[in-house]
Amino acid sequence: MRSPSWAAVAWLAFCRLGQVAAAAVPDHDLVERHSNGKIAPKFFIISMFAPEADIWYKHLPDSGLGNLLSVNISAPGLSMLYPHVHCVADHTICQVTTGEAEINAAATIMAVVLSGKFDLTETYWMVGGIAGVSPKEAALGSVALSRFAIQVALQYEFDAREMPENFTTGYLPYGTFMPDEYPTVIYGTEVFELNAALRDVAFDYASKAVLNTSEESQAYGEQYKGLGSAYVAATMGPSVVKCDSATSDVYYSGTLLSEAFENTTISWTNGSGVYCMTAQEDNATLEVLLRLAIEGMVDFARIIVMRTGSDFDRPPPGVSAFRHLRELDQNGFLIAIDNIYLAGVEIIKGVLKNWDCTFKKGVKPTNYIGDIFGSLPGEPDFGPGSLTEGEGYKPGGNNPDTHFRRSFVPGKAVRKRKAVPPRVTSAQ
Repeated sequence: MRSPSWAAVAWLAFCRLGQVAAAAVPDHDLVERHSNGKIAPKFFIISMFAPEADIWYKHLPDSGLGNLLSVNISAPGLSMLYPHVHCVADHTICQVTTGEAEINAAATIMAVVLSGKFDLTETYWMVGGIAGVSPKEAALGSVALSRFAIQVALQYEFDAREMPENFTTGYLPYGTFMPDEYPTVIYGTEVFELNAALRDVAFDYASKAVLNTSEESQAYGEQYKGLGSAYVAATMGPSVVKCDSATSDVYYSGTLLSEAFENTTISWTNGSGVYCMTAQEDNATLEVLLRLAIEGMVDFARIIVMRTGSDFDRPPPGVSAFRHLRELDQNGFLIAIDNIYLAGVEIIKGVLKNWDCTFKKGVKPTNYIGDIFGSLPGEPDFGPGSLTEGEGYKPGGNNPDTHFRRSFVPGKAVRKRKAVPPRVTSAQ
């Protein structure tokens, strides 16, 4: 290992000294950050329903980071059930509850950013919610940090009783003729890729947490031993893992659907994604943040998606999908809620403690970030290639309508390859 230079050592010492001083004196840059009359949080928590929010209201004051109920901000377009953004007294941390499922998530996040009450250009966002978890990847109560979010149900669907005999699932990608083909009709929200370098930093911080578990949830996980070594993770107790989020408004459960969407994740991310958590909101939230990143209102490189496993997405041996979903208590809900806070607060502490040294300037992505269209600068490593020739869309809607036409790939479906599918150019 190379020794750090004297300059690096001096800068590290300066940063640490600054952090100590910041803890001892009032936040003098508060006036500067609010000079435009807007609140400029450093960290913004996104919850989806009351239990995910309440855990922050209850426990954040004990962390010394402040009370989220100190400042309550209303804005047009927020959820009727959750009509306020909540912030700590110095506004460094804020939180909003979107309401569940994709439409509510999109509407709420759009309302927050366009409210005119916040300067969010340097804000870090964290989706912090519960989810179904694949027993192949983690146990109940586990915490997953994602690089990809995949809208797995954005497909044609047949009732399984009416699907062709040679199909393995009733889901069929748009524009295709077989379940294992890559979609040729693209809506733009199929896949989002986040900043992997930031995900790795968040993983390191979250790994400091001592996660909650219970004897009952561990006992339920033990039942997956009967499925062999591929399911050993379910039996190991809660952990912090790196794996990806599948979005569907349908709350699905069962081995066949879970395996189908596992395959969708692998296919649509060109083999890079690891299906792990099943959620209802992530792609909707990310689509809004991406559109507003084009406008320079948020930074898409500053988004963390963190989900905790409240229930397994498929049953253990000898248990029907219906009993697993509706009759048996897996005892994962409460520990998953607890672990949102326990892991999440470590991430927030890390960001705030190292703000001046690291996070104010941002964590530079080492991978492509954005959507399947290539709406932000760069070339997607999945899908048909950037529709903007790697340049990204221009702010203010100053883009030709022909880009829309090119999202509809003409001709027959192309079977998915291990490499990124070739770019297809349509008639203008």
